[in-house]
Amino acid sequence: MQATTKKQGFTLIELLVVIGIIAILAALIFPCLASAKAKAQSITCLNNLKQWGVAAHLFAADNEDFLPRDGSITGNSTDSGWYVDLPRAMGIEPYNQMPWRTNADAALGHSIWICPANLRRSNGHYLFHYCLNENINSTGNENRPVRLSSINRPNAMIWMFDSKNLPPAGSANFAHTNLHNHGAQFVFLDTHACRFHSREFWNYSKDKPITNNPSLVWFP
Repeated sequence: MQATTKKQGFTLIELLVVIGIIAILAALIFPCLASAKAKAQSITCLNNLKQWGVAAHLFAADNEDFLPRDGSITGNSTDSGWYVDLPRAMGIEPYNQMPWRTNADAALGHSIWICPANLRRSNGHYLFHYCLNENINSTGNENRPVRLSSINRPNAMIWMFDSKNLPPAGSANFAHTNLHNHGAQFVFLDTHACRFHSREFWNYSKDKPITNNPSLVWFP
């Protein structure tokens, strides 16, 4: 009678080799997945900013060439302000109907308001991932109406940008320095949007914004 051969399991060395191969594959794959995710987030953000830029032109076309005002710095305006006027021009819900604006636990979802790479959440009062360049309309008591056609070099004049703060309008010191591969994305008044590395708009040695970059104009 022929004896049966007993099937042996993995030896410890074989198991370690398999684990090592899996670890190597994971080390190769995970950075690629992270890079692909970051790229997708960047594309989504650019598309959002582009839409805000186009919306400004739509609004101006319907309002005697005037750009929208900044609105209340707390985001509470319901009658006018970019976060009221531009959604109206695009036919989408205004900012005051967004549940995440005052609730940090509310899901952000996927919308034109949200940069998927920005981890900031509401402080209980407001939340804006994109910030309007306040220097165009002079935020505050002036908040004067400005005609789109009066802006020189619209291809370099910043309209909105990735923000590291929460308010709806601000200046160069609000620009995020660590999104989208150590930079931020901007939309200009000719409606084009693009990314800049933080070194192009932030002076790290002086810890202050760079405002004389000819490709990033903050003041009309």
